[in-house]
Amino acid sequence: QVQLVESGGGLVQPGGSLRLSCAASGRTGSSYAMGWFRQAPGKEREFVAAISSSGGRTYYADSVKGRFTISRDNAKNTVNLQMNSLKPEDMAVYYCAADRYYVGDRPDRYDYWGQGTQVTVSS
Repeated sequence: QVQLVESGGGLVQPGGSLRLSCAASGRTGSSYAMGWFRQAPGKEREFVAAISSSGGRTYYADSVKGRFTISRDNAKNTVNLQMNSLKPEDMAVYYCAADRYYVGDRPDRYDYWGQGTQVTVSS
């Protein structure tokens, strides 16, 4: 069992930056691939970024490429999402997810989820 807790959400103006963190605890969080997803009101949960257990592979949604960066610190069992040049359409609840084997953009393939952190982009 892996427990995930997100932090770092908040209110930011368009063009601003936020850094989300996901702390993993329980069964060796560092051996899990991790992903970030988001869900806006009335919309389906969508893929944002993912990183392999070693950190050697990263994947991004086209909508965030060049603006968001996913990284991990396995010594601290954390995964971060640096979000720059934020747009109003980035506003959503952001979720961290983990899976022992899968790294990719399908939310149904991840076994563990955090409770989410709200990101609001507004002037």
